[in-house]
Amino acid sequence: MDESHFNEIDAVMLYVEEARGRAERAAATLRAAGAEHHLVEAVEATQARLSEVARELRQGTLFAVPTAQTSL
Repeated sequence: MDESHFNEIDAVMLYVEEARGRAERAAATLRAAGAEHHLVEAVEATQARLSEVARELRQGTLFAVPTAQTSL
């Protein structure tokens, strides 16, 4: 892959990780402030989904086998 391709992937990873971190902090803030359970639960679920998105992106890009290497 070209370096510019990896730069694009890195940018997306950064934004996903920033959103995941923000969701984590928001859940902690809501919990500490005594927010209703469903609000905390929704933000925690979002955090978990963002973690999954980041994992899928890593697996689909950085750890994927290029198509050219899968054929004989």
